[in-house]
Amino acid sequence: MRSENMKEKNTNWRRETEVIHAGVPFNPSTAVSSPIYQSSTFRFDNPESIAAAMTAEAHPQFYGRYATPNTKQVEATIACLENGEAALAVASGMAAVTLVLTTFLRQGDHIVAQKTLYPTTYKFIAHKLATWGIEATFVDQTDTAAFASAIRPNTRLIYVESPANPTLALTDLAAIAQLGQRHKILTVADNTFATPWNQRPLQLGFDIVLHSATKYLAGHSDVVGGVIVSRRELITSMWHNHVMFGGVLHPMEAWLLERGLKTFGLRMARHNQNALQVAQFLEQHPAVRAVHYPGLPSHPQHDLACRQMPGGFGGMVCFDLRGGRQAGYTLLQNLRLITLAVSLGGVHSLITHPASTISAVQSDEEIAASGVMPGLVRLSVGLEDPEDLIEDLDRALSVVEKA
Repeated sequence: MRSENMKEKNTNWRRETEVIHAGVPFNPSTAVSSPIYQSSTFRFDNPESIAAAMTAEAHPQFYGRYATPNTKQVEATIACLENGEAALAVASGMAAVTLVLTTFLRQGDHIVAQKTLYPTTYKFIAHKLATWGIEATFVDQTDTAAFASAIRPNTRLIYVESPANPTLALTDLAAIAQLGQRHKILTVADNTFATPWNQRPLQLGFDIVLHSATKYLAGHSDVVGGVIVSRRELITSMWHNHVMFGGVLHPMEAWLLERGLKTFGLRMARHNQNALQVAQFLEQHPAVRAVHYPGLPSHPQHDLACRQMPGGFGGMVCFDLRGGRQAGYTLLQNLRLITLAVSLGGVHSLITHPASTISAVQSDEEIAASGVMPGLVRLSVGLEDPEDLIEDLDRALSVVEKA
């Protein structure tokens, strides 16, 4: 009765309440903070019940590769945040990407994707899918007509990422969703950078949304995980492959992810606020050639950002230094507070030089085509006091100017 009552209330909750309570009906214990079900398998009382669990979809207390109470709880929370029917938690963001693409693409199919993607996603689409006889066309994400022109009779899927990693260029999600619906093509959006706090692609008409849950959803740089949200029948199709591939999110990681989500709204409000202040500072600095942040009126797609990111513009700021690669290296070597590390979306501010780190999996030609310049720096703005971050950047940029 307790679970049923909570499910009924869930329809009227606001986001700040949903993120705390949406997963509670999937906690089989009476503990306020769900236990960590650190067990690979579960005991049954009779052969009939274990046989029924074997054939059930994602039974939470059968075998850890199928599901656990911890994964079911966090899936419910994230599905609610994205306004989706169901979700599937997996081992990493790339596990989410590859599970979606391998479930819905076959030999002879064609995919349309944007040129600027998380580089490992680009590598998988451009190179690995090709070995399986799946063709890909990459287009400028800012040009909706380019997506339309790339569609072929055998196009089965359109894949986008907005804002893009690492340039923060935007894709018109509503327009792409309409294009997919018109041609009966599946549309998939990586919503990692924006998060469901700021942007909900499913509400704009997309079929599937995915995340590297490692980033803002978990939010503390202590989890590697991924999640997919969609209609229930599509999640079911992916779950059957997921059980065979085995890229599971383990109970401890699922519990940490659920715990991180309890403060998601508070964290995202601060990320949004801090990033805007840092971007405004960088935009005025003479050592900086350009700042890429959708929340700045100077961003070429600021109007689009205002339409499709009603919750805020995110915690990622990218900026291009006038001195190129060496200027980027000099900046990174002279920061005292901001941490030099890959990944993003945690409470600590993290900074990296994309051309020599995350984009290193691509060729020089692919890096250039994605818009990643030698002097581009990617900053994940954390939850520190923004004045401390600005002082750290200002001090390091003064060294860049003198170099």
